[in-house]
Amino acid sequence: MSDAWPPAPRPDPDALKRRAAVVQAAYVGDTEVVLAHLADSDDRVRSSVYVALHKLGRLDQAIIDSGTTDASARVRKTLAELAATRTDIPISALLDDTNDAVCEMACWAAGEHGEDATWLVPQLSQIGTKHETPLCREAAIAALGAVGHPTGLPAILAGTKDRPNVRRRAVLALAPFEGAEVTAALDAALNDRDWQVRQAAEDLLEEPEA
Repeated sequence: MSDAWPPAPRPDPDALKRRAAVVQAAYVGDTEVVLAHLADSDDRVRSSVYVALHKLGRLDQAIIDSGTTDASARVRKTLAELAATRTDIPISALLDDTNDAVCEMACWAAGEHGEDATWLVPQLSQIGTKHETPLCREAAIAALGAVGHPTGLPAILAGTKDRPNVRRRAVLALAPFEGAEVTAALDAALNDRDWQVRQAAEDLLEEPEA
């Protein structure tokens, strides 16, 4: 079961002011003001702090470690999003996060690294085939397609037999791959009961114009 954060309460005017102060400080390059809110009681403010420090080039390893272990899933999700363009944020740990939104974002971030994320293929394959949440399986399958490593193909092929949203993503993720198994999976997808799965397969099998 995901430890998703509860429905957002009415905005706290004071927290909104603090968050605005962080954004303004980042805009003018005032790192001291941003850092002063690093342990703010409101997780939205803390999330804004990490984004601001990233923009200011002041997101060091100690601060990253603090963010990836923050009690708030909202903050950890922010770190997962930032991991799409950084190699110093531990994507592997975020992929293992108990919160579905964090795991899904971490999968997307891994895919953004393309071939450089080959080392994450075993973990992404595990999520893509075993995770209890379809959105996480879908995100992991998409990442495996973006990475395009052969060892990720079995998980993608398994995804073509999953729920409709996962099947659609799995068919698209087959684009970098070739071979009899891939052809068979695409042929089967042409007869899928979901029209979007069929359309995805048709698009991949369509002969390119000369």
